[in-house]
Amino acid sequence: MKQIYTKTGDMGTTSLRDGVRVAKTDPRIEANGQIDHLNACLGIVRSMLTDDKANHELIYRVQQELMTVMSHIATPDGSANPRRLHCAELTRQLEQSIDQMPHDGGFVVPGGGSRLAAFIHLARTQTRTVERRLWSLHQSHPLEGDLLVMFNRLSDYLFTLANSKE
Repeated sequence: MKQIYTKTGDMGTTSLRDGVRVAKTDPRIEANGQIDHLNACLGIVRSMLTDDKANHELIYRVQQELMTVMSHIATPDGSANPRRLHCAELTRQLEQSIDQMPHDGGFVVPGGGSRLAAFIHLARTQTRTVERRLWSLHQSHPLEGDLLVMFNRLSDYLFTLANSKE
């Protein structure tokens, strides 16, 4: 069995792609940690969307893109990443889904409806945290604009989806 631990991070550093070592407090590591958390939240939501194939599949595509985004964030400045981002295409899909769902845009208190809606709101708030971390990261390590837009639209999608599941 392959050993899961390497002990290389025991002194507070971790690796970016290509083996470049950085502090675990590096803003790229913080952003990726928040994206990883979002991906886990979306996994809970997706596991509960058993009767909603369209949103189940869209969230799965979002989760796959999050892994690609994390790869790009972990790519050292000046290095190329072979994985292609699909943020613009995914943003269009999120917008189409938003436009198809009924919504009034009003404020809601999470947890007043279904358990699924409450978990979707948790994913929405985590998306906002990711978005803030990415805008901070963008100041020192410029990111593609489509990537930043996608997270803003994802939170809109999750807000609308939660309201439709109340």
